[in-house]
Amino acid sequence: MHKKQLRLHFRKKRNLLSPLSIENDSLEIANKVLQMPIWDSFFFHIFLSIAKNKEVDTTPILSIIQGKDKNVVIPKTFPNGVLKNFLLTDSVLIKENALGIPEPIEGIAIAENQLDVVFVPLLAFDRKGHRVGYGGGYYDRLLKKSRSKTLKIGLSFFEAVDEIEDIDENDVRMDYCVTPKKIYEF
Repeated sequence: MHKKQLRLHFRKKRNLLSPLSIENDSLEIANKVLQMPIWDSFFFHIFLSIAKNKEVDTTPILSIIQGKDKNVVIPKTFPNGVLKNFLLTDSVLIKENALGIPEPIEGIAIAENQLDVVFVPLLAFDRKGHRVGYGGGYYDRLLKKSRSKTLKIGLSFFEAVDEIEDIDENDVRMDYCVTPKKIYEF
């Protein structure tokens, strides 16, 4: 399937999920993340979920990262299609932007080349580690600026599709994708 078809299909699938299913599956995903060989890392970039879009709730993963005394980095979007990274501290104020994305108002900036692990939002992914996001290219641009050894981890309620047919040179492959049932390694 092509990205456009996959976006439509998986948005519809996600919209059918109940709040209880989202909560339970998000906890399963967090438990799988806990088993991953990533905990020697220092800076963990994680998106804050958009509840109205029925995204994976990243709160349990965020709690695990903080419980392991790691640095949590959260994104802020800018009109030019760029994500900037800010350290999540007790003094950081979070506010929803016009798209409903919770993000920091301001804070301590963290450069892309400091990120060790990036949790990536997505709508679908394939067996080769390619993903379909919302189409803005924010994460592809962020990941291209990151170090080559930065781990890229997608989070999904659904299992992999066989192939995304219209991958291009701007698409950045993930290293892992975590679902409630499985950890995919690419």
